[in-house]
Amino acid sequence: MRSEPIGLAIIGCGTIGRIRAVLARETLAVGWLGLCDIDSDTARRLGEDTDADFVTDDYAELLARPDVTAVIIATAENEHVDPILAACELGVPLFIEKPLATDPVDSARVLKAIEDAGIDAVIGYTQRFRRRFQGVKQRLRDGQIGDVTSVVTRAFMNQMVPVATLQKTDDREGLTPMVVSGTHSLDMCMWLMEGKEPVEVYARSVSVTLKELGTKDATFGLFTMDDGTIWSMNISWALPTEWPGAVYGLEIGIVGTKGIIDIEDTHRDVIMATEIPQPAGYTSKGFKPAAPRHVDFLGSYPPGDVSDHLLWGPMREETLMWYNRLTTGVKTPHATAADGHRNLLLTMAMDLSARTGKPVSLPIEPEALRR
Repeated sequence: MRSEPIGLAIIGCGTIGRIRAVLARETLAVGWLGLCDIDSDTARRLGEDTDADFVTDDYAELLARPDVTAVIIATAENEHVDPILAACELGVPLFIEKPLATDPVDSARVLKAIEDAGIDAVIGYTQRFRRRFQGVKQRLRDGQIGDVTSVVTRAFMNQMVPVATLQKTDDREGLTPMVVSGTHSLDMCMWLMEGKEPVEVYARSVSVTLKELGTKDATFGLFTMDDGTIWSMNISWALPTEWPGAVYGLEIGIVGTKGIIDIEDTHRDVIMATEIPQPAGYTSKGFKPAAPRHVDFLGSYPPGDVSDHLLWGPMREETLMWYNRLTTGVKTPHATAADGHRNLLLTMAMDLSARTGKPVSLPIEPEALRR
């Protein structure tokens, strides 16, 4: 299957929206580019940088353009619902930065709208496009370690992400380490354990360092799967600003009946130490790190690294593969909207268990999580 060039609308022109827009101008798969951001200056600057065909601060105006044949939603996490529902009315393919919503009932409503419209919608879980994880996935497909019986996941994050994320909004309910960031490692493990379904989770959280921001420092949980597999899922996103990991450091151990796969993805293999203060690994409008950073784990910024003004890394692969998916029909490993909804419910179930101090049976209805 091959189609005409994409008429791409991007709603949200911040860090990630900018990356996707710049990549759109690096491929002939995108023939028309329209941009929207509630901050007119942000939209205008990106429009100038990408020679966009249309720029506005009103997403309804952008979606009304007849040129639009695909939409990227890259707004703040708690502002996804309305533009997604508006885009669903067009019936065009969607790329949605995670999550679908930060409220479980809204997430279910959005998923239903997507499925009712028969839309090909994918969610931005960029780490699926890392070479190492693709290699692990194939070994598991091939049964190289037998049947998986236990999985351990540990994610460490510099606190720059929660500080930058939560400082931008007063609506902080639901912006927990699991919902905002732990969802990436959760999605990775669920993808690697494809076919296994969680039936229970027990979790605990601690809130000290980031308490004034209205969020947790860390959440640790234990899932039991339908076949008896156990899975430990832990995240701390309160590491000091000086911590050399710009964003994410991940370790995953997968034990099977005939072997083990041990993944060390902390980026400590390439370390830079310098007297020159380094910029924040996490870039967000108006954000400045609380302390200078002089040591960096190069490669720990999840989208990739910039060299000679070009982004290299998994977000390039993820974005360009989506453009290819739309124009050629090639099969891609993108997370589906259903995956995104499931991930939100699982992360919120961990938060619920941590809040109540009791195990939570799964699956759980969105209404129960909201209550």
